Amino acid sequence: MPSVKNPNGPSKNRLAARASKARKIRRKKSEAGQHKIAKADVARGARPGLLPTSGPGAKMSSKKARKLEKKMGYALKRKMEADGEAEMKDAPEIEGEGKVEAEEMEIQ
Repeated sequence: MPSVKNPNGPSKNRLAARASKARKIRRKKSEAGQHKIAKADVARGARPGLLPTSGPGAKMSSKKARKLEKKMGYALKRKMEADGEAEMKDAPEIEGEGKVEAEEMEIQ
């Protein structure tokens, strides 16, 4: 008896098209998981390499970045002073520590 394909099954073209579509959907889902851009933003034209021109995600100008860096430094100083770790600029250098190190070197 000759082998006859089931006439009710999908054709080779249909199977290939279905597999291709599944691959395409799987690839899109994978790419969407790699970058953390909201789906709504992607619909508006946002892409992984592009930054928005406004809002919290916008690129900061160099001038603003420098100002922010200064502000963060000052905030860190204030925090250290509040914790009691203030830098003592006018404290005299202790000379005893240097002599102890010199004596240890002579022993070796």
